[in-house]
Amino acid sequence: MGDEGMSVNIWGPSDLDFLAGAMKSFIPNRAMLHTHSFGVEHSASSSQSTEATVTIDDEVVRISAMFVKPRYNNEARNSTDINSKPGDTAIVYSCELAEIKGKFDPGKAQALGLERGPKYRELQLGNSVKTVAGRMVHPSEVLDPPIPGPIVLLVDCPTQYHMHELFLLQSLSRFYEDSSCQTENAKKVNCIIHLGPSSVTNTVDYQNWMKSFGTTQHIMAGHENKNMEVPILKGSARISSRLNFVCPQLFPSSGFWPVEPANGIDLEKNKSTSFQACESVAAANLLKFRLRPYAQLGLDRASIPSLFSYEEIVDELISEIPEIKEVPEQISKFWQSSVDQKNALAPAGKHMLMVEEPWISKDSCLPDILDEQGNLAKFQDDSSLRESVWRKRPKGNSETPCCVENATREDMEITFLGTGSSQPSKYRNVSSIYINLFARGGMLLDCGEGTLGQLKRRFGVSGADEAVKNLRCIWISHIHADHHTGLARVLALRSKLLNGVPHKPLLVIGPKQLLRFLNAYSTLEDLDMQFLDCRQTLKPSVEELLGDNATESATTQLENTMFAPGSRMENYNKKPSSPKDTTALANLKEVLHESGLEILYSVPVVHCAQAFGVVLRAKEKVSSAGKAIPGWKVVYSGDTRPCPALVDASRDATVLIHEATFEDSMKDEAIARNHSTTKEAIAVGTSAGAYRIILTHFSQRYPKIPVFDEEDMHKTCIAFDLMSVNLADLPVLPKVLPHLKLLFKDEMVVEESDEVLEAVV
Repeated sequence: MGDEGMSVNIWGPSDLDFLAGAMKSFIPNRAMLHTHSFGVEHSASSSQSTEATVTIDDEVVRISAMFVKPRYNNEARNSTDINSKPGDTAIVYSCELAEIKGKFDPGKAQALGLERGPKYRELQLGNSVKTVAGRMVHPSEVLDPPIPGPIVLLVDCPTQYHMHELFLLQSLSRFYEDSSCQTENAKKVNCIIHLGPSSVTNTVDYQNWMKSFGTTQHIMAGHENKNMEVPILKGSARISSRLNFVCPQLFPSSGFWPVEPANGIDLEKNKSTSFQACESVAAANLLKFRLRPYAQLGLDRASIPSLFSYEEIVDELISEIPEIKEVPEQISKFWQSSVDQKNALAPAGKHMLMVEEPWISKDSCLPDILDEQGNLAKFQDDSSLRESVWRKRPKGNSETPCCVENATREDMEITFLGTGSSQPSKYRNVSSIYINLFARGGMLLDCGEGTLGQLKRRFGVSGADEAVKNLRCIWISHIHADHHTGLARVLALRSKLLNGVPHKPLLVIGPKQLLRFLNAYSTLEDLDMQFLDCRQTLKPSVEELLGDNATESATTQLENTMFAPGSRMENYNKKPSSPKDTTALANLKEVLHESGLEILYSVPVVHCAQAFGVVLRAKEKVSSAGKAIPGWKVVYSGDTRPCPALVDASRDATVLIHEATFEDSMKDEAIARNHSTTKEAIAVGTSAGAYRIILTHFSQRYPKIPVFDEEDMHKTCIAFDLMSVNLADLPVLPKVLPHLKLLFKDEMVVEESDEVLEAVV
C-alpha cells in the first residue's frame, strides 16, 4: 500500500518460494513479499516423522507443521486417475501460546517482609528483589504456579486416503490423553479445528481418533453448504437483494446463495448412528475461539452474522424509499412493451453527427473523436498531423440490429461477475465477465479473484459447477492481478469436475507473462489447460487460421496501430511473441466452431505491456423465412485509454463493454494511469457506432454507483456485480438506469478515503 509498500511474511510448505517467484510478474516489488518455506526434507518421506517442523518460535507463539501424505490402495489406483502432486500433501499445524504466569499473591510477599510498592511490580515481571532485611525473594515464592498456554490444532484431512497417515502421525502423540500414548511432555489441547469435509470427519475411524484428545473442544470447519445460507458479506447481499427487487430481469440473483445438498445428498445425514460420536460444534461464519484473556478461554458466538431474509431487506428498502415500491411494476411494463417501443425509435438518417474515423499510419498520430455534444475528445494530448476519413452515423445508432430483433433468450447472455478495479470492495468484485452461450457452453473474459464465488452466488453451487465444466475458453486481457488471480481456482475445479470424463484441456488465451505463473501452479495442482499467447490471436492471424483471405498480415496490422515503429507504444511490443503454437491454434478453431462463433481475436490497447481488448462475433443464422441474420458482436476493452485500434474493432458492435475507471473530472488521472473516464468510454462506443455500451471497471472510490452525466446515457448502461444482460433485452437496457438512480439517490457520492486502493495496481 502506498509508495513504500508493506512488508509481508508468508510461511508455507517447500513449494511456496517457487510459486511466489512465479507471481512476481504481477506482484509489484514494493509489496516486499517474503516467503519462508519449510519441510523440504519431508517432501518425499513418510508422514510418520517423529519430529514436527517448527516454523515460528518466539515469546508469543510456537507454530509447528506436520505433513500428511495420502496413501492410495490398489483399488483406488485402479479406479482413479491418480497423478500425485505436491499440493496433495496436507499439513497439520499446532499453535502453542506461551504459558501464562501465575497470579501474584500480595499476602505471600508481605509474609516474606516486602512492603507494597515498586518491588511488587518487579516480581510480577519475573525479577527477583531484596527485602529491607537483605533477603532475596524470587518470583516463584510469591506467584501461583504458571498456567500452560492454550494450544490449538488445525487439522487438514482432505480425503479418506489421508486418514491412515494422520492417525499414525507420531508428532501428535504428545497431545493424546490415551494412556498408551502419554509421554512426560504430554500437553492438553484446548481446541481442534477440523478442515476436512464431513464425508471424512463423520466416519467411525475419524470420530474415534478425535476421542484420543479427551475433552478438547472440536470445531468442524469443513466446507458445508448450509454455511452459505447466511451471507457473510451483508452489505453485498443487501445491495444484490435490492437490485433484484427493483429489476429482477437484470438481477436474477437475490443476494443469497441458492443452496442445495451436494450431488443431491445431505452429508450431515451420513453420520453413523451405530456409535457415540465425539462431541463437537459446527463452525459458523465469524465464530471465534478466544485464547486470551484466559478467563474468557472458549467459544465466542457474538460476531456470528444474524439470520436475515430477502423479505426483511425489501421491507427495509421500502421504508427508506417509499416511492421505490412502484418501480418494479414500471420496469415490468416497459420491459413487456419493448418490442413495440423499438419501432417508435427515431429513424436512421436523423440527428447525424460527423464522426472522424481513425486511419492510423506510422506517420500519423492518435486522432480526435466527437463526443455526443459535438466537442472534440482527444485520444491523446500530443496529437499533431493525422490522416482520417469522415463518415456519417446516426446519433446513438438507434436502429435495432437484426441479430437483436431476431434474438432468442438462449442465444447469448452477459453476466458481470466483477465490475470494480484494483481490488475487491464491499460492493464490487474485480474484473470478470461470463459469456453464457447456453447449449454451446460459455466463456470467461478476465477472471479476477472471487470469480468462482461470484458464479456460485449467481447460479448456485451446482449451476456454477455446470458453468465451469462447460467453459470453452478463458480470455485474460493483461497481467495485472485484478484480472486473473481467480483463474487457477476455476481451472483446478474444472479439472476435478471432469476427472474420469473424456475432455480436452481448456484453452486459456492471455499475455505471455501469465504462462509462467500457470506453469508454476500446475506443478502443485492439476489445471488441465492449454495456453495461447494473445499476440497469436490478432485479427489477421485468426483470419488466416480460419482460412479467410486476409488483406494484410499480422505485421501490417501492427504497423497500423498505436504500436507502430517509432510510436510511443513501440516498446510495449518489442519482445517477440512465442513461436506459433499450432496445437493451441487448432484448438482455438475448434472452440470457435463449438461455441457458434465466427471469430474471436485480440486487439492491442493502451494500458501496460501486452494489454489487449477482445472481439467476439457469432456466426450468422438463418431465420424461419430463410433470411440470413448477421451474428451478434461483443467487444470488451480490458483496461485502456481510448484508442483507435479499439474504435476500429468496435465498428457496429452489438455490445461494447468498456472500462470507465474514473469520472469525467479526473481525466488527468485517467491519462496518468492509462484508464478511461466515463465520457471517453461512451465516446469510443459512439464513434464506433456500437448499439449498446456497458460501462464497467469502476474505481472503488465509487462504492455503489459511479458518477456520470445522464445526458450521455441514452444508449449506455452501468454494470453491477451479478447483472445479467440477455441479447434479447438490449433494446430496453438504457431505460433501466434512471430507476436504479432512485435506488441510490442518497449514495451517489465519492468515498475519497478509498483512493489508496487505486495505488495497489
